[in-house]
Amino acid sequence: MRKFTGDRLLVATHNNGKLQEITDLLAPFGVKISSNADHALPEPEETETTFVGNARIKAHAAAQAVGLPALADDSGITIDGLNGAPGVYTADWAETPQGRNFVMAMERTWAELEAVAAPFPRLAQFRCTLVLAWPDGHDEVFEGVMPGQISWPMRGDQGHGYDPIFQPDGFDVTFGQMDRWEKNRISHRADAFRKLIAGCFG
Repeated sequence: MRKFTGDRLLVATHNNGKLQEITDLLAPFGVKISSNADHALPEPEETETTFVGNARIKAHAAAQAVGLPALADDSGITIDGLNGAPGVYTADWAETPQGRNFVMAMERTWAELEAVAAPFPRLAQFRCTLVLAWPDGHDEVFEGVMPGQISWPMRGDQGHGYDPIFQPDGFDVTFGQMDRWEKNRISHRADAFRKLIAGCFG
């Protein structure tokens, strides 16, 4: 496994919330973080059908464009009763001409589970795949998973995305009801980052 030895890292995202979260996680390592926006990089088209494929597109495009190691993630929710959907299309299910509407996406999720009479518990997983890519084309991949189940009706107004219908294993509340710090401690992204830090920064 290749160690990260530089002092500058490009985080291949335009999402300020994600950028801040990653900056906080890597603060102990004294790495200077920049984002796609800082380098006026466009969002590459995500044409793959897997999380790792799309994360690789984003990481390698940024690393090649700027000549720095680049970190990208692709994440979403997979639901057993829907054969793994929405998966890489997690955000797409929320797209409307007026922007993303995750209440609509959650209603669609429950309607589709009802339509196929999916058995209970309706198992699901939040997944996060991180790819750290270097300008020479090398990369390291880390995958994090938070298992749980889909619950209805929606509960809680914390978090974002599908959090109000996702109840993580071992808890009787949804991500939408959970304190942000508690969620960030146990989440799929935290799982992936622990592996990244142990592998490349430890």
